[in-house]
Amino acid sequence: MTNADGPPIPVIIDCDTGVDDALALLFAVRHPGVDLRAVTCVAGNTDVDGVVRNTLTVLEQAGAPDIPVARGAGRPLIESARSARHVHGEDGMGDIGLPAPTRAPADVDAVTLLRREILASPRPVTLVPTAPLTNIALLLRTHPEVTRNIERIVFMGGAVACGNATPVAEFNVWHDPEAAAILLTAGVPITMYGLDVFQRVVVSGADVRRLRESAEPGARLAGDLLSHRPATPDVAADSEAGGIGDAGAVCAVVDPAGITTRLLPVEVSLAPGPTRGQTIVDRQPRPGEAEIHTGLREQPLVDVALDVDVDRFVKLYLTTVERL
Repeated sequence: MTNADGPPIPVIIDCDTGVDDALALLFAVRHPGVDLRAVTCVAGNTDVDGVVRNTLTVLEQAGAPDIPVARGAGRPLIESARSARHVHGEDGMGDIGLPAPTRAPADVDAVTLLRREILASPRPVTLVPTAPLTNIALLLRTHPEVTRNIERIVFMGGAVACGNATPVAEFNVWHDPEAAAILLTAGVPITMYGLDVFQRVVVSGADVRRLRESAEPGARLAGDLLSHRPATPDVAADSEAGGIGDAGAVCAVVDPAGITTRLLPVEVSLAPGPTRGQTIVDRQPRPGEAEIHTGLREQPLVDVALDVDVDRFVKLYLTTVERL
């Protein structure tokens, strides 16, 4: 299993749990190469109080230690919150009937917890946002000193090709484009794990069924969640297959060789209209006429995931969540 030989990577997940955020949490808790130091919650797939509830329940079901969980922003920086309950169910967890958590959230807000845990970590932290980026933008603007102890930000968001919230915009970036634009100027290395790879990592129906039949609660929960994440039609004809979604971003933290990236300029479209929330990834081999005539634009350089070793990440995911 990757990264098992060296010291665990200090990781903080910022999420909007969410079926596939839950899959990411299960993986992070069970991988020996991940030191999950905290989880912060933001409105996205469902309202922020539902996100907190779902996060605490998943950590309990996974047998996680007492990891601090904090409530964050209940809406984007500018716009109203817009949930994805049509994808994730009314409770945000596929309406599979999970129990209420017995754990309680931390007595501090998400930005305070993020600052505390990042600065207290003995090694630089890898920050993994799998949600709209509101909490991260508030952190960076309020406490810019945290960047000195952030190793990298690996965020699930954006798209090079097609969107899912609009024809060109991915949900997490579209939900709060201004926050995403702030993230890109964080001044630390950034990896964009976007829809181009997100939609491709699919667990077969046979593996999903095996997980659902497991006697171990965490593995069984992974199977139930995967069964609510049907593969896109162009990826698999297996009706019981399910995509790991956000969990792929955490896989990329422990096994970065599983994705192919290019360092490319990226910016977020903030203007009203059909392109709002689009991540504009500049893949031009040479400057275009607009730059020649008006001058070069300064855009943040981001490691953009363009390809993924699907079999490698599926094996990594299954091996990890089935650990006892």
